[in-house]
Amino acid sequence: MWRSVRLTAYVGRSRYAETNDSNPLNDEALNQLFYEARTHNAWLDRPVNDEVLRRLYDLMKWGPTSANCQPARIHFLRTREAKERLRPALSPGNVEKTIKAPVTAIIAYDELFYEKLFRLFPHNQRIRDQFADSPKLAEITAFRNGTLQGAYFILAARSLGLDCGPMSGFDNAKVDAEFFTAAAQAGGTETEIPTTCCVKSNFLCNLGYGDPAALYPRNPRLEFEEACHVL
Repeated sequence: MWRSVRLTAYVGRSRYAETNDSNPLNDEALNQLFYEARTHNAWLDRPVNDEVLRRLYDLMKWGPTSANCQPARIHFLRTREAKERLRPALSPGNVEKTIKAPVTAIIAYDELFYEKLFRLFPHNQRIRDQFADSPKLAEITAFRNGTLQGAYFILAARSLGLDCGPMSGFDNAKVDAEFFTAAAQAGGTETEIPTTCCVKSNFLCNLGYGDPAALYPRNPRLEFEEACHVL
């Protein structure tokens, strides 16, 4: 059934393409990013190397954020040791698929993102103080834009041929204490940092090459008329 829905969407997209000069993506690309992309829970025994992870980040970082604030911070967990550090924070139903995934990304956000704005938003050197003087504004901005970057992360991963398994179902406080409070990566080595560290976890995303044989039937989506209004 979902395939017929997808084909209906194609008809609308193709009609749009005939009247628009913006060179939209072709159907093959849209399949990979949206129509045929699925949330995976089982993984093939195929590693994801550092080059792919770097390319993933190099794509996602170009997505727009407010004042180019780029608050997303990502920990890629690939080793067994790193996954075991995560295990106590996982809900029971998320343990096996996370341990078996080639990579698990902790998508987090830095509430002190504004300390980098002098470089990221150089034409307005005073904007840093707007966030520094309003912790609530900084928190909202970090969470909103970090979440937005998390969506870019998923699309970037799919564009590189990776499958994704984004999820909540974990204890954020435990993850923060384990990965963002007790220690941080600096210069390739773990160094102690203050307990006031302002990096906080948002969601997890398993990465790899999914096993299509383990997919559940695809769930429906809301139609345009159910979710949208044109005013």
